[in-house]
Amino acid sequence: MTTDAPSLPSPIRVLIADDQVMVREGFSVLLNAQPDIEVVGEAVDGRQAIAQVAALRPDVVLMDIRMPELNGLEATREIVAADADAKVLVLTTFDLDEYVYQALRAGASGFLLKDASARQLGDAVRVVAAGEALLAPTVTKRLISTFSRIGEAAGFGGPLPSPQGRLAELTERENEVLVLVAQGCSNAEIAERLIVAESTVKTHVSRILVKLGLRDRTQAAVFAYEVRLVTPGG
Repeated sequence: MTTDAPSLPSPIRVLIADDQVMVREGFSVLLNAQPDIEVVGEAVDGRQAIAQVAALRPDVVLMDIRMPELNGLEATREIVAADADAKVLVLTTFDLDEYVYQALRAGASGFLLKDASARQLGDAVRVVAAGEALLAPTVTKRLISTFSRIGEAAGFGGPLPSPQGRLAELTERENEVLVLVAQGCSNAEIAERLIVAESTVKTHVSRILVKLGLRDRTQAAVFAYEVRLVTPGG
């Protein structure tokens, strides 16, 4: 009697969009060395990234901001609008791109520094592929706080949402969870702070996203800063 061997989970499919060949090749080598990740394609500009996402249906797109033809911001917006399952991870040097904030609003699931280590790169891809936002409690909080102020001053995305409107739909506990999400806390950390089960936190986060009409935790964090539920540096 023979038994079938258990099937291995499909690797996470990644598309790398960057106009610098060394960045694409370097990230491709690092990611393909991971047993659970496979680079399925590359793109040299935003338009090619959109076409490659439609053709290859990757799980995660590593997206540079500054590219010819069509920048990463516009490409992210089009990709997310066309494919609700697409997860975009913005590539940045942190102190270079004022457009990162806009990319988060456009639907990007987080950002990754271009000098990330192989471990950080792999972990970032896994986090985003799993449907979580890449929200580190230190750097990302500072980034979102900074670009929240920039976004307000520059009028990015129009007027701020009304706290009395959308926030009024949240329960007191959901407001607490939203604040902690904006501060970069993971589900496990939120559960520990509120003394509840992690599954309960996941339920709260899901309800928050539905009630606010948001895509993921990153957009929830941006929203919290925009409506002053969380203040920069707070």
